[in-house]
Amino acid sequence: MDEQKIKTEVEQAAQDGRMDCHDARALAEKLGVDYVEVGKACNDLGVKIHSCELGCF
Repeated sequence: MDEQKIKTEVEQAAQDGRMDCHDARALAEKLGVDYVEVGKACNDLGVKIHSCELGCF
């Protein structure tokens, strides 16, 4: 999947520069990408993952 598409989806899903782990994992599954791809997009955009459940982010 295109990295820019993932970043666009992350920007739309993040609230106040934050996203909880459940939503980040759900987004990765919706997009059909590994969790790490959403994590990388979050890092690149400065979006903080909170309430991490698996230690993936």
